[in-house]
Amino acid sequence: MTGKVEICGVDTSSLPVLTNDRMRELFPLVHGGDHIAREEFIRGNLRLVLSVIQRFNNRGENVDDLFQVGCIGLIKALDNFDVTQNVRFSTYAVPMIIGEIRRYLRDNNAIRVSRSLKDIAYKALQARERLMTEHGREPTVTELAAKLEMPREEVVYALEAIQDPVSLFEPMYNETTGDAVFVMDSVKDEKDADENWLQGISIREAMRRLGERERKILKMRFFEGRTQMEVAGEIGISQAQVSRLEKAALNQMRKFV
Repeated sequence: MTGKVEICGVDTSSLPVLTNDRMRELFPLVHGGDHIAREEFIRGNLRLVLSVIQRFNNRGENVDDLFQVGCIGLIKALDNFDVTQNVRFSTYAVPMIIGEIRRYLRDNNAIRVSRSLKDIAYKALQARERLMTEHGREPTVTELAAKLEMPREEVVYALEAIQDPVSLFEPMYNETTGDAVFVMDSVKDEKDADENWLQGISIREAMRRLGERERKILKMRFFEGRTQMEVAGEIGISQAQVSRLEKAALNQMRKFV
């Protein structure tokens, strides 16, 4: 799959890449019904589809089929994208493309799930997409159950029944660097005491590198919950100075931590 240049008659080696500025220019044209702008937008984001289908290269599926299904997800993302939300198109589109491919794989899965469970699961997935469009975030299972007017446990059971097993070594798409990030890299125990302990040590070490006034500002702001105005009054400087010193101190700590 990774070495294939032509997919569905498309020469993937020569696909263009749209800049964010150009996409912002095209959005009003596309949503206004301009077919030429729509074609330019879709073609300029086909590399995004290619990046996503790399996740499924160990399933033995035909790459042309996956590419076509991924393009359907891309088109759905374009049609439903809300330009008023402060979200990059790729951030919104990737889950839509993945969802479309997973639906295709579930429908062609040799393991059979009862039709009633599938119906509930598909309704939950549709409700999820609507809620994501409305709120710009991933809905909780409780919100999905309320939307469907069904018991939460029934929704969870239906969604779990159609899930495909995922390898911990399956690569995930990384928008920022393009480097492969595996599932195991994103799985962690939030209650890991060792991690929290080490993080506390790092923060204390970073604060020791600050000046006395900066340490006092951060302590009052983040450990005592004081406002910038309260800190300014106690230290005897302006609120703007507190804000500037706080920002500089945090930036210095980030470099160390």
